[in-house]
Formats: sequence, C-alpha cells, structure tokens
Amino acid sequence: MLKRLTNSEISKFKSSAQLLDPILKVGKAGLSEGFIKSVDAALAQHELVKIKFSDFKEQKKELAPLLAEKTSSHLIMRVGNVMVLHRPKTTTDAQQPA
Repeated sequence: MLKRLTNSEISKFKSSAQLLDPILKVGKAGLSEGFIKSVDAALAQHELVKIKFSDFKEQKKELAPLLAEKTSSHLIMRVGNVMVLHRPKTTTDAQQPA
C-alpha cells in the first residue's frame, strides 16, 4: 500500500517533472503487459517518470489512473497528452543492478 502524498510533496514532484522529458510512450499496443513492465522498471530506476500518450489520446483520462494502479505508483499529474508517475524506491529496488 502506498503512503498518501502531502500537497507539498505533490507540488515538489510536479515542479521536478517540468524538467523531465518523456521516457516512455503509450503507443498502438496500449497498456500491454510489456509496457507495464517497462514502466515498472523505469519507476524502480528513476522514481519519477514522465510518459507521453502517442496513441489512445481519447482514453488517457481512464488509462492514466489505471497505469498508476497497475504499477503501484502515484499519478502526480496528467496535462495534455503527458502523465507523470511517482513511486518511492524500496530496498529491493536499490539492490537491483543498474
């Protein structure tokens, strides 16, 4: 279970996300199992991940919270065709090779 974020934490993550480029794109395959694994790996490495909707732009309002749920992460924001997820690193994430 994820710890609820405070408003100041959310604001901090939003401002940090402004400097990020999207590292993943939701494409024709949508939220496939492989894509979810890629997002999971990116969150384990970076904690804060920006994702762009190249396809499925009409469903982004439904898909963004679904992706956050499937990756056990927080949906920090969704603006336009971009979403930002955050998941704090765990001790098991820290032990994985880089």
